[in-house]
Amino acid sequence: MKFRLLLWLLGRLMAKASRNNPAFQQQLAGRDMQFQLHTLDGKIARHFIVKDQRISSKRGPAREPAFALGFKDGAYGFATMNAKNKQLAFMQGIQSKDIQIHGNPALVLWFQGLTKHLAPKKRDSEKKAA
Repeated sequence: MKFRLLLWLLGRLMAKASRNNPAFQQQLAGRDMQFQLHTLDGKIARHFIVKDQRISSKRGPAREPAFALGFKDGAYGFATMNAKNKQLAFMQGIQSKDIQIHGNPALVLWFQGLTKHLAPKKRDSEKKAA
Protein backbone atom coordinates (compact mmCIF):
# COMPACT_ATOMS: atom_id res chain seq x y z
CA MET A 1 0.00 0.00 0.00
CA LYS A 2 2.84 2.41 0.82
CA PHE A 3 4.48 1.85 -2.57
CA ARG A 4 1.22 2.44 -4.43
CA LEU A 5 0.73 5.70 -2.49
CA LEU A 6 4.35 6.71 -3.13
CA LEU A 7 3.92 6.25 -6.89
CA TRP A 8 0.70 8.26 -6.86
CA LEU A 9 2.39 11.04 -4.87
CA LEU A 10 5.39 10.97 -7.21
CA GLY A 11 3.01 11.50 -10.13
CA ARG A 12 1.38 14.46 -8.38
CA LEU A 13 4.74 16.04 -7.52
CA MET A 14 6.06 15.61 -11.05
CA ALA A 15 2.86 17.02 -12.57
CA LYS A 16 3.13 20.10 -10.34
CA ALA A 17 6.84 20.54 -11.07
CA SER A 18 6.17 20.25 -14.80
CA ARG A 19 3.82 23.24 -14.48
CA ASN A 20 5.81 25.42 -12.05
CA ASN A 21 9.52 24.53 -12.06
CA PRO A 22 11.57 25.88 -15.01
CA ALA A 23 14.54 23.57 -14.28
CA PHE A 24 12.20 20.56 -14.26
CA GLN A 25 10.52 21.71 -17.47
CA GLN A 26 13.93 22.03 -19.13
CA GLN A 27 14.62 18.34 -18.35
CA LEU A 28 11.37 17.45 -20.15
CA ALA A 29 12.22 19.42 -23.31
CA GLY A 30 12.15 17.23 -26.41
CA ARG A 31 10.79 14.21 -24.53
CA ASP A 32 7.61 12.51 -25.67
CA MET A 33 7.30 9.11 -24.04
CA GLN A 34 5.83 6.92 -21.35
CA PHE A 35 7.64 5.11 -18.57
CA GLN A 36 6.49 2.97 -15.70
CA LEU A 37 7.37 1.87 -12.20
CA HIS A 38 5.96 -1.45 -11.04
CA THR A 39 6.41 -4.55 -8.93
CA LEU A 40 7.76 -7.63 -10.66
CA ASP A 41 4.66 -9.63 -9.72
CA GLY A 42 2.51 -7.07 -11.57
CA LYS A 43 0.33 -6.24 -8.56
CA ILE A 44 1.35 -2.58 -8.51
CA ALA A 45 2.03 -0.49 -11.60
CA ARG A 46 1.87 3.19 -12.44
CA HIS A 47 2.87 4.80 -15.69
CA PHE A 48 3.92 8.34 -16.38
CA ILE A 49 3.27 10.23 -19.60
CA VAL A 50 5.73 12.91 -20.74
CA LYS A 51 4.27 15.14 -23.45
CA ASP A 52 4.69 18.83 -24.30
CA GLN A 53 6.96 19.46 -21.28
CA ARG A 54 4.30 18.14 -18.91
CA ILE A 55 4.00 14.93 -16.92
CA SER A 56 0.83 13.12 -15.97
CA SER A 57 0.40 9.68 -14.48
CA LYS A 58 -2.13 6.89 -14.49
CA ARG A 59 -2.44 3.64 -12.62
CA GLY A 60 -1.68 0.40 -14.36
CA PRO A 61 1.02 -0.55 -16.85
CA ALA A 62 1.92 1.46 -19.94
CA ARG A 63 1.34 -0.05 -23.37
CA GLU A 64 4.78 0.76 -24.77
CA PRO A 65 7.04 2.30 -22.12
CA ALA A 66 10.40 3.77 -23.12
CA PHE A 67 11.68 2.18 -19.93
CA ALA A 68 10.23 0.31 -16.98
CA LEU A 69 11.65 -0.09 -13.50
CA GLY A 70 10.46 -3.24 -11.76
CA PHE A 71 10.95 -3.79 -8.02
CA LYS A 72 10.76 -7.25 -6.43
CA ASP A 73 7.80 -6.14 -4.29
CA GLY A 74 6.09 -3.05 -2.95
CA ALA A 75 7.97 -2.97 0.35
CA TYR A 76 11.31 -3.16 -1.46
CA GLY A 77 10.28 -0.46 -3.94
CA PHE A 78 9.18 1.83 -1.12
CA ALA A 79 12.41 1.27 0.82
CA THR A 80 14.58 1.85 -2.26
CA MET A 81 12.82 5.03 -3.33
CA ASN A 82 13.05 6.39 0.24
CA ALA A 83 16.66 5.35 0.88
CA LYS A 84 19.05 8.07 2.07
CA ASN A 85 21.49 7.15 -0.71
CA LYS A 86 19.09 6.36 -3.55
CA GLN A 87 21.82 5.86 -6.13
CA LEU A 88 23.54 3.21 -4.00
CA ALA A 89 20.21 1.51 -3.22
CA PHE A 90 19.36 1.35 -6.93
CA MET A 91 22.80 0.00 -7.87
CA GLN A 92 22.63 -2.71 -5.21
CA GLY A 93 19.09 -3.63 -6.28
CA ILE A 94 20.09 -3.92 -9.92
CA GLN A 95 23.12 -6.07 -9.05
CA SER A 96 21.04 -8.38 -6.87
CA LYS A 97 18.28 -8.52 -9.53
CA ASP A 98 15.76 -7.12 -7.02
CA ILE A 99 15.32 -4.24 -9.47
CA GLN A 100 14.96 -4.94 -13.17
CA ILE A 101 15.20 -2.39 -15.95
CA HIS A 102 13.41 -2.93 -19.24
CA GLY A 103 14.04 -0.56 -22.10
CA ASN A 104 16.62 2.20 -22.33
CA PRO A 105 18.85 2.30 -19.19
CA ALA A 106 20.02 5.85 -20.06
CA LEU A 107 16.45 7.02 -19.49
CA VAL A 108 16.54 5.58 -15.97
CA LEU A 109 19.46 7.89 -15.22
CA TRP A 110 17.47 10.76 -16.74
CA PHE A 111 14.55 9.87 -14.44
CA GLN A 112 16.79 9.80 -11.38
CA GLY A 113 18.09 13.25 -12.30
CA LEU A 114 14.52 14.43 -12.76
CA THR A 115 13.52 13.39 -9.24
CA LYS A 116 16.26 15.60 -7.76
CA HIS A 117 14.13 18.60 -8.77
CA LEU A 118 11.30 17.33 -6.57
CA ALA A 119 13.14 17.76 -3.25
CA PRO A 120 11.67 20.54 -1.14
CA LYS A 121 13.62 23.77 -1.37
CA LYS A 122 15.49 24.80 1.76
CA ARG A 123 14.32 27.98 3.43
CA ASP A 124 16.82 30.78 3.89
CA SER A 125 17.18 29.98 7.61
CA GLU A 126 18.00 26.34 6.79
CA LYS A 127 20.59 27.38 4.18
CA LYS A 128 22.41 29.60 6.70
CA ALA A 129 22.49 26.81 9.30
CA ALA A 130 23.93 24.31 6.80
